[in-house]
Amino acid sequence: MPATPPQPRRTVAIILLDRLVALATAARRVLTGRDDASRATWLAVIAALGVLVVTAVLVAGVLRTPQKLTPVTLDPPLSVDQVGTPPAGTPRAQARPAATSAAVPAPPPAASATAVPPTVGASTRPAPTGSTATATSAALVADFAIEDNALLSFGAAVTISNPGSAPTPQWTLVVTLPRESLRVSAVQGARATRDGAVWTFVPDGTAGQVPGSASVRVTFRVNGSPAGATPEACTIDGAACTGLSN
Repeated sequence: MPATPPQPRRTVAIILLDRLVALATAARRVLTGRDDASRATWLAVIAALGVLVVTAVLVAGVLRTPQKLTPVTLDPPLSVDQVGTPPAGTPRAQARPAATSAAVPAPPPAASATAVPPTVGASTRPAPTGSTATATSAALVADFAIEDNALLSFGAAVTISNPGSAPTPQWTLVVTLPRESLRVSAVQGARATRDGAVWTFVPDGTAGQVPGSASVRVTFRVNGSPAGATPEACTIDGAACTGLSN
């Protein structure tokens, strides 16, 4: 006998279609010969049963054939050899710098417990020493002296001293002789001018400035009879000189 050809396998769609046809046939039989209200009620019931049947058939088909579901697979990442080196001139994607948080400044170090606060009112400036000290000025002083006597003249010298630390660039020495007939000559260290018996000496440039804590000398000769020729007065910047006998 010839072998019976195998029956084709029924799919879920064919089974579902057969169930729907059977359900429609049953509904038509039920609804035949009934009134409109009964038809509507039975129609709703049959529709609900149909939905339940279809849902059951679908669930059964999915549960019976889980192996037919196509799994979702991900392609493996490409290796370095597959990617290859990009041709020259191709711009490469630049890496973005990682976001960094704002730098938080470190707290200041705590003050040492042994630190001594400065005394209120105390000066923090160093005391001036040496050449940095402020120079002070002081009034000049002068000392008159007769150095030698001759028959018709005598030599005189005036030492001008500066007791301060600041130099004194200008000064005026005034010598008043007892008579107008007496004359002054051989002046050194100053320039002399005459007004009667009053002789005024000012710096001549060579010994004009008197350095601080130093002295200069002015010398001259008084021509005339030495008897009673001693100066009556001597001043330096208005202050009396020392050394006069009268």
